[in-house]
Parts: sequence; C-alpha cells; structure tokens
Amino acid sequence: MKDETTQNPIEQTQSLDRDCTTLSRHVLQQLQSFSADAQDLSALMNRIALAAKLVSRRLSRAGLVEGVLGFSGDINVQGESVKRMDVYANDVFISVFKQSGLVCRLASEEMEKPYYIPENCPIGRYTLLYDPIDGSSNIDSNLTVGSIFSIRQQEGSDENEEALDLLQNGRKQLAAGYILYGPSTMLVYSIGKGVHSFTLDPSLGEFILSNQNIKIPEHGAVYSVNEGNFWQWDEPIRDYIRYVHRHEGYTARYSGALVGDFHRILHEGGVFMYPGTIKKPEGKLRLLYETAPLAFLIEQAGGLASTGTEEILDVVPDQLHTRTPVIIGSKDDVTLVKSFINDRKHEKNPAIATHS
Repeated sequence: MKDETTQNPIEQTQSLDRDCTTLSRHVLQQLQSFSADAQDLSALMNRIALAAKLVSRRLSRAGLVEGVLGFSGDINVQGESVKRMDVYANDVFISVFKQSGLVCRLASEEMEKPYYIPENCPIGRYTLLYDPIDGSSNIDSNLTVGSIFSIRQQEGSDENEEALDLLQNGRKQLAAGYILYGPSTMLVYSIGKGVHSFTLDPSLGEFILSNQNIKIPEHGAVYSVNEGNFWQWDEPIRDYIRYVHRHEGYTARYSGALVGDFHRILHEGGVFMYPGTIKKPEGKLRLLYETAPLAFLIEQAGGLASTGTEEILDVVPDQLHTRTPVIIGSKDDVTLVKSFINDRKHEKNPAIATHS
C-alpha cells in the first residue's frame, strides 16, 4: 500500500480533493449554487453533522461514563420505555438547532408535539423531523444503532402550533438521511440528487465523502425481517417467507436496528420488511420519522418502498406519529413481496384478477 509520500502528483491531488469534500461543501456542489436556499441546506446539513458527532462521542464512551446505558424510567408518546441515550440524543438535536435561525420546529418520535424555537420562528423556514436513536435496545449490548432525519419546508405561519402542514406525503421532503453509529460513524443523505455517504474522520472532526451516487442492486440475496413475528403476520407475508425458505440464494440478516439493516440492503441489495400484524395492521415504524425518510433515499438509489398496497412516499399521515408497514429495498425483491400480497387479493376477489 502506498503512503502519501510515494503518491504521484495526480494521486495526491485526487486524495486531497476527496479529503476536502466535506458534507457542507458537497451540498453546495450538488445544488450547483451559492444561493440563499443552497446556503440554508448546506448549513442545515452541517448542524445535523454536529449532532451526529456529539451522539457518536457519547456512544463511544458507553460503559465508561454514567447516564449512557439503561432506561431513564420515562415512557414516551409511543408507550415505550425510554433509554437514556434516547433522551440525550433528542436533546442534542434540539440544542444544535437553537439560534440557528433556520429551523422553527423540530418533531421527533420521542416528543408528543413539535418543539418550537420562538427566536427562530420569525425567519426559520424549515422543520427537522427525526428519530434521535433508532435501535436503542441495542445500546446496552454495544451493537449498531442510528439516527434518521428529514427536512421539510414550513408552509404557513403555524400560529396555533398544530403543525398541520407536516401532514403531507413524503414527496414534500427537501432532504432525508440517516447516521450509522458502527465501527465508523457514517452519514448518508439525499437532497433529491442521488444518495451519498460520508464517513466521520476523527482526526479532522469532519464528515468526508466516501461514496457518491449510490445505486442499490436490482436484486439481492438478503431478506431482513423479524421472523419471530411469523404467526402474527397476514398470510401473504408468510407466503413470501415460505418462498425464500424453499429457494436457494436467499440469506436472512436482521439486527433489530432499522438503520443498520437498511444500510446493508442499500449497499448489497435485497429487502427489509416490518409488516403490520393481524392485531396491529398499521405496523410499528413511524411514517414521518422513519419510513418516509428511508423511502426518499431508496427511491433516489433506484429501489422501491411500499406498504404492500401503496408507495410509502404517497402515504398521507393523519397525525404526527402515524405508523406504516414497510417493504423496502431492491426493485425485484420488493416487487416479489408485493406479488404475494396481490395473489392473495385475487384469491379473495376473483373479479380483481379478471379486471386486471
């Protein structure tokens, strides 16, 4: 392996160009503009990167300092026990956007209502929606976790603080992405111009471009789903699982952390599923904070995201914490899962098959 002292001038220039492609610079390059809107998006991504660095630092010290591991003793709006890192990460995102002048509201799955920053609201035109820590049950076992984010433009003044303008489909997102806290900390984002990943370089304290214009394979071997719920699913999902069990070329990978499982699917292809159950057909994952942002990314990468009957990006929530089932990943694999759903519909209603 060559070290920097033996690189020729062209290699050295390419290496420097890569090292200089920070997240904020990349956004401006993507937009090919230094307009006010471009500067705003660049600044927003820079603040998200700061939040990622703070959370990453905290996670790297888990087990060494107090207040990182374990439960806080609180119950969130979803009725779930709250981990200490959930609270910390949620507070981090709020803190880094205070006095930014850009974001008037932050909405998180950990908060019942949006958090308003009054000093920003007269000029802040954007809303940040986020899942501060996805897969927090993995933290105490030192396994991969992540954060998911979405940026939307505020519509109207929202003087009554009901945030009704957020109850629109996922195609209203300006940007979306996630942060993966693993062996290295990575940030993956899209502003509707492809999907790009950045790796945190601790020596520089910067997210440096590591892969751009990521494209998901049209088919992959991996299927990622919690098969412990097998008997709680509707029959079409069980049909698909039986299919992959009986055919060669499929392998199961499931970590219990959405970001980690999605990251694998994005790069290797395949399908991630979190279907609804017979008792809870709406599923577990939240539309605004989880499934819509990841659907935005997967479509930009050439994949598909569906509830099984509707594209995720077309779903209109009826409240901030609306949940959806999700089937997301490579085109061929998502289409295959949907075919089992459609086959069962045709069996129940032959007229549908005749009509189609």
